[in-house]
Amino acid sequence: MGKLIKNHWARLIIMVASAYQIGASIEGFIWPKIFWDFLTKNLDGAVKPIPILQILNLLLGIVGLCYEYPLPFLKEMEIYKSFEVRLLFFPMSALCAALLYQGTNPALYYIIGIGVYFWAYSEGEVICPEPWMLPKPPPRSKV
Repeated sequence: MGKLIKNHWARLIIMVASAYQIGASIEGFIWPKIFWDFLTKNLDGAVKPIPILQILNLLLGIVGLCYEYPLPFLKEMEIYKSFEVRLLFFPMSALCAALLYQGTNPALYYIIGIGVYFWAYSEGEVICPEPWMLPKPPPRSKV
């Protein structure tokens, strides 16, 4: 049996969350609602009359999807191979998704994906330049 490559698994979870966030933001344009409106009405200005939160969720979802399944010019950049950037960017996406009523499920998926990314980071995994390749083993030294 093979070894679980946790950053590939986390990438799949985050891509699903990003796609779901895009759909939730489009639905939020049709039915604007803050998830936390049962506690306070102070956040209603973020969704209507100007859909600030929906636009922000749409942009974060598109950026997250492009970051996880990278554009050709992004694969060679050092920022793509960084766990730290992922562990800083995706909690912001999760927070924005959690504020929108339609985005609560993507927020949960983001949290699970962030946890798996942290697990991979703590075990010393590396992110390959190509999305679904295996990391190359270190060269063996002859004794």
